[in-house]
Amino acid sequence: MQKLTNKEEEIMHILWKLKKAFVKEVQAEITEDQPHYNTLSTIIRNLEEKGFVGHNAFGNTHQYYPIISLEAYSKKYMKTAIDNYFNSSYKNMVSFFAKEEKISAAELREILAMIENQTEEEKK
Repeated sequence: MQKLTNKEEEIMHILWKLKKAFVKEVQAEITEDQPHYNTLSTIIRNLEEKGFVGHNAFGNTHQYYPIISLEAYSKKYMKTAIDNYFNSSYKNMVSFFAKEEKISAAELREILAMIENQTEEEKK
C-alpha cells in the first residue's frame, strides 16, 4: 500500500465519508483550495491506479468508491508513524500525548480498562 499525498488523503476521506461519488460530488465537499474539476478527476484516477479507488461507469462519467477501507489505511500508517516517530514504541507515543496534555488521566484509565478487558476475553 502506497503512501498518499495530502490531497489524495483528503479526497479519500471524502470518498470514505460518501461511500461512492462522482467527481462533482467530491468537489462539492472540498471547502478550501478547491481544485479544478479536471485536476480533481486526475487525482481520483491516480488513486484508482494506486488501488485505493474503483469505479462504476455510467456512459461517459464514472462513480468512484473506495476499495481500501479507512481502517486498513489507518492501521498501516499509524504503525509507520509509530515506527518512525516513537521508536516503534506505543508507550513512547502515549507518553508523548500525555506530556503534550492531549490525553487525560481519565482517558488513560479508559484505555487501560479496554486492554484489561481484551486480556480477560483472550483468557476465556
